[in-house]
Amino acid sequence: MDRSMTSLRQLRQACPYLGRTPMPQIRQMSSAALFPGGPTRLVLRAQECPVMSQSLAIHTDQHGSSATMTSLPTFGASGSNFLSGSNVNARSGTAPAKGGCPFNHALLQQAGQRRGYVSRSEANKASVAPQDEIERLHAKGGIKLDADRDIEKCPHARMAAAKSIKKQVRTPGSGLGVPPTPSPKKGAGFDYEAFYHRELMAKHNDKTYRYFNNINRLAGKAPKGHLSDEADEITVWCANDYQNMSRHPQVLAAMSETLEKYGAGAGGTRNIAGHNRHVEKAEQVLADLHRKEAALVFGSCYAANDATLTILGSKLPGCVILSDSSNHASMIQGIKHSGAKKMIYKHNDMVDLEEKLKSLPIDTPKIIAFESVYSMCGTVGPIEKTIELAEKYGAITFLDEVHAVGMYGPRGAGVAEHLDWEVQAKQGSKPGQLAGTLMDRIDIITGTLGKAYGNVGGYIAGSNRFVDVIRSFAPQFIFSTTLPPAVLTGATTAVEILMSSNQSRVVQQIRTRETKEKLIQAGIPLQHNPSHIVPVLVGSAEKAKAASDMLLEEHGCYVQPINFPTVPKGLERLRITPTPGHSSKDVDHLVNALKEVWDKLGLRTVEDLRKIEDGTDSLADLFKQAERDEKSLPLWNDSLLGLDTASASNPEPVASKTLIVNDVKPKKTTVDIAI
Repeated sequence: MDRSMTSLRQLRQACPYLGRTPMPQIRQMSSAALFPGGPTRLVLRAQECPVMSQSLAIHTDQHGSSATMTSLPTFGASGSNFLSGSNVNARSGTAPAKGGCPFNHALLQQAGQRRGYVSRSEANKASVAPQDEIERLHAKGGIKLDADRDIEKCPHARMAAAKSIKKQVRTPGSGLGVPPTPSPKKGAGFDYEAFYHRELMAKHNDKTYRYFNNINRLAGKAPKGHLSDEADEITVWCANDYQNMSRHPQVLAAMSETLEKYGAGAGGTRNIAGHNRHVEKAEQVLADLHRKEAALVFGSCYAANDATLTILGSKLPGCVILSDSSNHASMIQGIKHSGAKKMIYKHNDMVDLEEKLKSLPIDTPKIIAFESVYSMCGTVGPIEKTIELAEKYGAITFLDEVHAVGMYGPRGAGVAEHLDWEVQAKQGSKPGQLAGTLMDRIDIITGTLGKAYGNVGGYIAGSNRFVDVIRSFAPQFIFSTTLPPAVLTGATTAVEILMSSNQSRVVQQIRTRETKEKLIQAGIPLQHNPSHIVPVLVGSAEKAKAASDMLLEEHGCYVQPINFPTVPKGLERLRITPTPGHSSKDVDHLVNALKEVWDKLGLRTVEDLRKIEDGTDSLADLFKQAERDEKSLPLWNDSLLGLDTASASNPEPVASKTLIVNDVKPKKTTVDIAI
């Protein structure tokens, strides 16, 4: 074995940080330099250690600047010198020596502390600042980062320049980063490149520009994945493959067999290439799932929602669409495309909805569009009350069950089925509608094959005539290529598996409870809700991105930040979605990583938010209201999960209850689920 790796393994046993960091992650950090010949991320991490930071300083004093390219650059060092005890201005914040970096390093040091890139306990000693702060302050000081002499002279400019170069080699699909200002247009006509530049810079300036990480989920090791280098394994915490069905052996076998027999693609649209047995079976199974007369498959549920609301809103005479204020973009787009009058009611507010319904003539066609599980906050729509209002005021209901199918109900049909558990469970696999149930009273249900079912595609379900109208008029359906046979077979297999067993749903819900409980105990604020979504509240687009980067780079946990326009400004968050494949050990690792990130970035804790006066802070108001809300009780209660209910006189925390079954599979039902 390589001697350096042997030494590293020995160090891991003695160091709390190294001991809990995966070896691939350490390898990546030890080879990733901020600029050519400069310090690695592992060295930067070492600077935060009270022992290692002093060792680095002593090493620099003894060996001079030539040996310091492997140690941390200090913002305040003269010229190209790095961390050194002789450079007192780095610690004191005084002006740099003549010929050094010509701007206020004390300001830079304070910025680094304020932005939380160092731990609170080390704030007085540290001098690390984020890259965008380096660039901003250099620009303020008049330094041109593209000037060779300035870059060579100042290590901080060299880091900023290296960052700029790194961004330029990214692909547009993953996000290019801050683009260089384009050259003035030559010739007549509109300057398109300048327009693109302005639009991109606006996204950068309000901190909503999106980068996509290279994440490759591993079928045989869910929930693990790897970065661009296969040796760099990480744990994925934010995928919508809620039940890990994308790697289920029965699903993969069915897809493989279909692929071998029928090829990769469907050959075109149904209108051109024809119908096939795979889509017929998928639609029949989906209609049975929701106990409806018919179903229709689309390329995505975005297309399904857009198409349905567009066609109904444009064809129903004088139609008015009443839309929940938190509805998905696909529904909003469909309403816009329909040209129908729209009325937006407050999220889950039935008083506001009824007031708006009252204002409309009873014979006016009306559609109430809402969701069962809202994916960014985890709240659940009041299905029964919405149905009652629709029936009272002559409206039809459009329910998006995208984040609920496969997750709720005795057969995984969604929240509408879940709320009628006993009668639905008694009917079991017998086909047919159940008159009077909530699912029967909903007029239109839409869902996806791309989340809990682990494939791709969307669908609608309802009456025969309704489905035939959308099939006959929706351009999103008519002019879109049919999903490939293997995808349809895989999705249908996943639906059938989850219709037959609650096993993976139970494990997933237990893991979700455990995650939520441990986060709150650790002081990490989340928006309480009844569902499987775990929204960790940050309140800053910039810090949400920084937290996501730190979790991935330092702890091997992938959690994508959620910013505007997906959520309102000031309510930015990290969205965590535990799966049946995550273990208690995985949960503990994530919670410890978040605690460390929270400390470094100076993010507000549970206690911080609880202390803020009502009405003065939107994030605190959201946290406290959700904490108080009785509706945040889980849809999957203790009885459904097979957990013993704690006595009122001696309540037992959720975490301790779930630990009993944390790593034990529930009793097998009719189908064996690979967890």
